Amino acid sequence: MHYVRRLTALATLVLAAAAWPPLAPAAGIEAESPAALETSAQLALEADDYARAVEQYLEAARLSDDPEVAERATRTAFGLGFNAEALVAAERWAALDDDSEQAKAYVAQLHLRTGDLTAARDGFRVIIEGGTEPPDQRLLSLLGIFAGEDPAAVDKLVRMLAEPYEESALANYAAGATALQAGDYEHAMERALRAAEIDPEWVKAKLLYARALLLAGDEDKAIDYTARIIGDDPYPDPDARMELALMYISVGRDEDALSQVNQVLLEQSSRSDALRLMAIINFRLQNFDAAWDDFEDLLASGRYTMDALYYLAQIADIRDETDRAIRLYLQVTKGENAVVSQRRASALVALRKEEPEAAFEMLDDFADQNPQFAVEVVIARAQLLGSLKRFDEALVEFDRAVAYRPDDESIALGRAELMLRMGRLDDAIDAYRTAVKRWPDSAMSLNALGYTLADRTAEYREAEKLIRKALKYDPESPAIIDSLGWVLYKRGKNAAALEQLEIAYERFPDPEVAAHLVEVLAVMGREDEALEILAEAELKNPEHELLQRVRKSFFTPDPE
Repeated sequence: MHYVRRLTALATLVLAAAAWPPLAPAAGIEAESPAALETSAQLALEADDYARAVEQYLEAARLSDDPEVAERATRTAFGLGFNAEALVAAERWAALDDDSEQAKAYVAQLHLRTGDLTAARDGFRVIIEGGTEPPDQRLLSLLGIFAGEDPAAVDKLVRMLAEPYEESALANYAAGATALQAGDYEHAMERALRAAEIDPEWVKAKLLYARALLLAGDEDKAIDYTARIIGDDPYPDPDARMELALMYISVGRDEDALSQVNQVLLEQSSRSDALRLMAIINFRLQNFDAAWDDFEDLLASGRYTMDALYYLAQIADIRDETDRAIRLYLQVTKGENAVVSQRRASALVALRKEEPEAAFEMLDDFADQNPQFAVEVVIARAQLLGSLKRFDEALVEFDRAVAYRPDDESIALGRAELMLRMGRLDDAIDAYRTAVKRWPDSAMSLNALGYTLADRTAEYREAEKLIRKALKYDPESPAIIDSLGWVLYKRGKNAAALEQLEIAYERFPDPEVAAHLVEVLAVMGREDEALEILAEAELKNPEHELLQRVRKSFFTPDPE
């Protein structure tokens, strides 16, 4: 049965790929050889013209019968985030080389990314049923591929893929892990318990259940459950200790977490993941000397190199060792901290040396060497230009980013915020309204529009309606709670505003939240409390514009 299903799915995939539609030559492209088109694509990449580069690669793939050309087109489009184009190229690659599991994986993943879950299911089913390992084991191994994809879509997909393997602990674990990522904690617990029932000796399934308990808000039960796993075993699993340490960190019990990690290192001194966690805990506790030594040891081990460099850079940054921080940030070229590190290094160069062009050259060099981050670098350039108040240039970069990522909400909102900073209030509000129409269920867009209306206009009723709707989607967000407090203040409801702002400030002591709280307290005649909060915020952010403004407005005597 599985064999027939695999052949059917494979036939469907190959037929779909074989029907890859011919591309009409794009405007300005004459019939050229694939090699010439690839050269043109490379030149476009060097010129940061990513859309044209992808277009040229696709045309080369269309004209060539060499699967390697289609593979290069796929990898380029995929890396730059041009998903529809990458799917066309990947289908061409799969048609030219129907033995390539990589090509099939790209096709399936791109179907997932573009929202066709049925095609993604069929493609991944061919992969998990086509190897030498058991299918449920191959299903579990796919979780690494799914990292970074939309968690809700991945959850639906993995549930479909796991259906034939109801009696497999591995398949139930996979479904539980993706449900956890999607925020369906009840289903995650159900699947984790089923996996543990099938294989009672498998500690990892029990730890997944504990993690789901924790994220569902039952912190004490999660910690007690994990502690019992450790206490009931004469030879406790180090993974259980690591999981308990992470739980302690999540509830602010860093010292208890450190105790667990130290125990792991006593038993397994070469365990690099424990050394990494110990270093992070010391960093969180602001034990910077100990953290520095730990991260240097981690660097010497050759494991978690990018993490070690990133945290070492942060420590140098905190210590105002700017040259060292820049050098360390620049070495972070892979992983989730790569772009933020390059952005911070470029900002330090621009601000410290007052040589902004050198900062932009650094970003461009990084993009050239790491094309998978090229569009993120466009955004970084836009943000750096904005911080330097070169707003017109920043807007050009944001427009490029929007063109490359039209479905990226954060880029659209960043562009709107830039227009706000440029003084183009009406344009900014129009952009925020467009975002709300485009993403009507997004707390981020709703809050951005609501807060802007509350802060910059007199449309307080509409603002409050938008903010309360955002709060329904994300009730724990301190930013949205701050927005609610601010619009209530604008509507003259000072007591209600104060209640919300105090909650927001307790959860997120941001200088903007502090400024709002200080202003409301001052208006209510509670100057001593306002001054105390203001002084505390100024210690951390002495140059913050809003803090300076609220001090000048409420606590600076008028000259006689």
